[in-house]
Formats: sequence, structure tokens, C-alpha cells
Amino acid sequence: MRLYGKRSVTERLHKNPRSIKKIYIQDGMNRPDIAHLGRSKNVSVEVIKPQRFNQLVQGGVHTQGVIAEIENFRYEDLDEILEREDKPVVLFLDRINDPQNLGSILRSCACFGGFCVVVPKFESVEVTEAVLKVACGGENYVPVCRVVNLSVAVQKAKKEGYWIGAAVVEGGQNPRQLKLNFPFGLVVGSEGRGVRPGLVKDLDYRFTLPMQGAELSFNVAVAVSIFCYEIVNQRQ
Repeated sequence: MRLYGKRSVTERLHKNPRSIKKIYIQDGMNRPDIAHLGRSKNVSVEVIKPQRFNQLVQGGVHTQGVIAEIENFRYEDLDEILEREDKPVVLFLDRINDPQNLGSILRSCACFGGFCVVVPKFESVEVTEAVLKVACGGENYVPVCRVVNLSVAVQKAKKEGYWIGAAVVEGGQNPRQLKLNFPFGLVVGSEGRGVRPGLVKDLDYRFTLPMQGAELSFNVAVAVSIFCYEIVNQRQ
């Protein structure tokens, strides 16, 4: 896999330099900070001519003159996450297929802190280079678990004492008007199809974001950020 861009590479160097195989810097882009940091972490750094650099770039990705060759993304074990003493808030993502959305969610969760993301193996985007590009290093601060069955994963969390809510388009309660119980998990579905009914029926809460403006809908990544903000406020 590859990381593209200064922020993504810098955050990986700070958090997990051992996962980086090599860093390429385009000649003339003046990145002495990354070159110095990389070498201080015992990561190989090579400055290459623009023509060769462009050959490494696929699909015209904006790179800021920096690319890192990295190990394949490693998913965390959900059972281990649920057994942790610090009990992160767990986001269960149901049928989120856009890498932009997953990347944005990881970035928001990293900013808030104390979150874990769970994605299913089927009908869902996995962590790809495109996801990492949007996450801007957020993947280094948010455990991501990949499970065969999201319903089973939710039930595991409930057995570990988690209270679980679901974001629904209509009919749910305003999250600001409820006192959440912790540890807490939230199920979020795609913009087009929402959370599957089978997932919602046995949960503790149903949330709907109030909207007094235009009859539109929030982008799923934006909605997750709003929910996370309220969850963090109540957790504190």
C-alpha cells in the first residue's frame, strides 16, 4: 500500500514508523522536515526525479511531493477492543461503501479521541489507499475492526456491557435530549439505505438529528461527526 501526502506520511512516522518500508520525495519539492524525521526513525528516504516520481503516482493523486510505501493495513481484533479497561466508543458502520466517507469518519474519530470503528467484510468499503488519503493519518489513532457479521459484533458488544444506539432517518430521539449510558456504541448506515432493520430492532436507543433547514440530509460522515461531538460531551 501507499500513503500520499505530507500529513499522512508525517503522522505515520510519528505513530507507527515500523510500518513504513520506504519514503519517496520528489526532487525540488523541498521536504527536509520529512526527510530528517524519516531518517531519525530509521526509515529509508529517497529523493527521486519528477519523472520517476510521477510514474509511482497512480491516477493523478495529489501527493504534495511525498509518497510512502507501507505495509498492508492491519485490522484490530474486536474481542480485544471490547475487553479493554478504557472501553472506547464503538462505531458500527453498516454498508458504508464510499472511501471518502470512511476516511472522513476515521479523521473525525481521531480528532475526538477514544473511538473504535467496526466495518463488515461484505457490502462495505475496506481500508484502502483512498481511505488513508482522506483520513490524513487518522487511521493511526483509531482502531479499525473488520468482522464477518455486524449483527453478531453488536451482540458481542452488548454482552460486554455496551449500550447501543442507531442513527435513523426519522422517528428517533434527539441525542442532546437523552442521557447516554456508557460504555456506548453507535450503529450508522449508508445515506441511501440507512441501518438495516434487523440491526435496529434490539438496540437501546434510536437517534435522529434534528434539521430545521432545507429538506436535505446530512452526508454520513458529517452526521457521524455531529453524533461523535455529542457523545464526547456526555462522556466527559
